[in-house]
Amino acid sequence: MGSSEATRRAAHVPTSVVVFAASIARVRQLERLVAGPDVTLVGSAQTAETAEAKVSVTNPAAVLIDLGDAAAGLEAIERIMAVRATPIVVVGTSPEDAPAALAAGAVDIVGLDESAAGAALGDLLRARLRDASRVKVITHPRARLRASRVEPRLQRTSDGPVAAEREDAVALPVALPLVVAIGASTGGPPALSAVLKHLPEDLPAAVLVVQHMAEGFIEGLAHWLDDISAMPVRVAVDGQRLAPGTIYLAPAGLNLRLVRTGRIELLPPDPGQYHVPGVDATFNSVARVCRERAVGVLLTGMGRDGAAGLLSMRRAGARTLGQDEQTSAVWGMPAAARALLAVDDELPLPEIGPAIVAAVHRCLQPLGGV
Repeated sequence: MGSSEATRRAAHVPTSVVVFAASIARVRQLERLVAGPDVTLVGSAQTAETAEAKVSVTNPAAVLIDLGDAAAGLEAIERIMAVRATPIVVVGTSPEDAPAALAAGAVDIVGLDESAAGAALGDLLRARLRDASRVKVITHPRARLRASRVEPRLQRTSDGPVAAEREDAVALPVALPLVVAIGASTGGPPALSAVLKHLPEDLPAAVLVVQHMAEGFIEGLAHWLDDISAMPVRVAVDGQRLAPGTIYLAPAGLNLRLVRTGRIELLPPDPGQYHVPGVDATFNSVARVCRERAVGVLLTGMGRDGAAGLLSMRRAGARTLGQDEQTSAVWGMPAAARALLAVDDELPLPEIGPAIVAAVHRCLQPLGGV
C-alpha cells in the first residue's frame, strides 16, 4: 500500500529535464515542445562538455538529446553516462544511429517519423521522458563506441539472417524445441540486454523476443543485442524454423506467432490492436504449441500487453516469470500479469536471466536431460 501511495504522489511531481542539441534553434524548439506542468526544464546545452556539466550540477530526472548531429549527440550520451548516469531519451535519430545510442546508454528513442512537427509531439516527448525517468541506469565506460562493436555478426541464408559462427548449429529434433518467450515495452532494451547476457550460447531452447518499438529500429536493436548476447540474435522471418540456441526478435508492424510445425508465422495486427508487435499474440501461440515445454517472461512496460498471454502459458504448464516493481522502468505489464495470477516467480531484473536458464533445464529433466 505504501508503495502504491508513493507511486501516486510521484505521478504529480514534475519531471526535471536537461535538453541537449547542437544548435540553439533546436534547443529552443525542444524546450517549447516539452514545456508543461509535468516537466521542469532545469538546463540546456549545445556541447557535450556543457551537457555533462549541467547534468552534474542539476541532477535531472531525465535528459532529452537531439541526435540530428549524431557525433555530438553520442558524445553527450557517453559523457553523461560516464559521470552521472541519467535516463536519456534521444530524438531525431536515424535507424543507423539507434544501435550506437542504445549501446552508449540511451533508454528510449523517438524516431524521425515521430519527431516531425505535430500537435501531439510535445505530449509524446513528455510521456517518454516521464517513463524514462523511472528507468534504473548504470554508469557506462567513457569511450566512443567503436565500429567493430556494432558491426552486425549476421549473415543471410535462404532461411533468413543467421550468425556466421552459428551456421553449423544443431538441426532441429523431430520434436519442437523448448521455447523461451519474452515480452517487453517501455524500458525494454536495457532490460533485455541485462537478461540476454546471462543466456549461454548452448542454451537448449529457442528464444522469442517481442519488444514494442517504432518502425525502422528493430534491426538496430537486433544488432545491438547480438553484440551483447552469447547467443545469435536475428530479426524473425516468416516461415523460419526455430533452432535451439538462437534468439528471434519480432519485426515491427507484425505479430509473431509460433505454429505447430516449429516455424514462425508473421501476421498483420488484429483490428484495433494498440501494441504491434503484440506480446499476447506470441505468448498465446507458444501456449498452444509448446504447452509445458516453454518459459514465459514479462519485463518492464506500460499497459497490459502480455498479461493474458502469460496466463495462457501458465495454464498450459509453462514456467512464468515477471519483473518486480523495484527494477521495472514502468511496472505495468508485469503488474497486470501478477494481478491475473499469471506469474510463478516475480524477480528483480538481475535474477531473471539465471532463472530462465534454470527453468529451461528443469523443463528438460522429465525428458532425461540433454
